Amino acid sequence: MPLSEYEQRMLQQMEQQLRSDDPKLADTLAERPRTDVRRLSLGALLFLLGLAGLVGGVATGWVWLGVLGFVVMLGGVLLAISGPRGSSRRAGGVRRPGGPGTTSRGSFMQRQEDRWDRRNEDRGR
Repeated sequence: MPLSEYEQRMLQQMEQQLRSDDPKLADTLAERPRTDVRRLSLGALLFLLGLAGLVGGVATGWVWLGVLGFVVMLGGVLLAISGPRGSSRRAGGVRRPGGPGTTSRGSFMQRQEDRWDRRNEDRGR
C-alpha cells in the first residue's frame, strides 16, 4: 500500500532531521557498498606475488624471501578486503552548530515524541 502525501512529507522531514542530527550515520545508511574492482585486482595480484615469494623462499632456503613473500601476501589481502578510503573521512569532520550536548539522545527522542503527538492530533481532527 503506497504512503499518503502526509506520510511521505513526515518521512522526508524525519530524513532531513536525521541528516542534520547525525550526518555520518545518514551517509552510512544511504551509501550502497560498491566493489572496487581495481583495489580487489591489485590485492589479488599482490597476494599471488607474495605467494610466489613465499614458495620461492621455502624452496631456496632464503628465509628473508619467504618472510617478504608473506608480508606481501598479507598486504594484498588487507588491500583487497579494505573499503574505500574517503568514506570515513568525508563526514567525520562535520560538527553540528550549537556545541557539544545538542545531539543528546533525550532531546532527539523528545522531538520524535512531539512529532508523533502532533501527527496523531492532526489525524484526530
